[in-house]
Amino acid sequence: MLMKNCHYQMGGFALTTVAWLLCCISIGLPQWQVWHYEDPVILKPTVAFVGIWRACIFHTDSNSSNNRLCHQYNYRDSFVPLYIRINQHLLLVSSFLGLFGKITTIIALSNVSMGRVRRNATCNPFSLSGILNIIASSFLYLAVLFNYIAIVRKWGVAFPPSFHMPSHPDIQKMGSAMALAIIAAVFFLLSGTICLSSNLGKSPHSKI
Repeated sequence: MLMKNCHYQMGGFALTTVAWLLCCISIGLPQWQVWHYEDPVILKPTVAFVGIWRACIFHTDSNSSNNRLCHQYNYRDSFVPLYIRINQHLLLVSSFLGLFGKITTIIALSNVSMGRVRRNATCNPFSLSGILNIIASSFLYLAVLFNYIAIVRKWGVAFPPSFHMPSHPDIQKMGSAMALAIIAAVFFLLSGTICLSSNLGKSPHSKI
């Protein structure tokens, strides 16, 4: 039965699901860059997160509690630098590709389980999902790379005065959202490799 040879593909589907969830979470998080600077108004060290769609500032009041203030932005805002605009599109496309990869994997597993794929079929029913996952992984890697270059080269953001944020921080670091995106990219790549390397036409004991 073909389903006996689909254990790896089911594992690939699980990896795709986890990768897609991590990708979506990383898109919504502002922790792509961590900025440390001294606020010129309150004259205190301040931490800010600069993400793909928003920037968040953390202030510590007299009660030692953190107050968080976030500002939303999108690709239509003129102050958003080019690398963030590119990352916005890369991450959105990655999430859609990951979703389509999940759907095509479900369809392929359904076809195999219902016997719609012949044992000697030369066409890999999981090839489309594998290609989609690998492309999604590539786009995620590009987004991480652009953000890393921005941090290393200390590219700033000309925020409007209403944000009360400097264009360049004193210290610029990588945030946790980058780590999630890297893990998602690795999982997408592994899942795509599993799907593309699957061979349902041969049993494990078949001779060449």
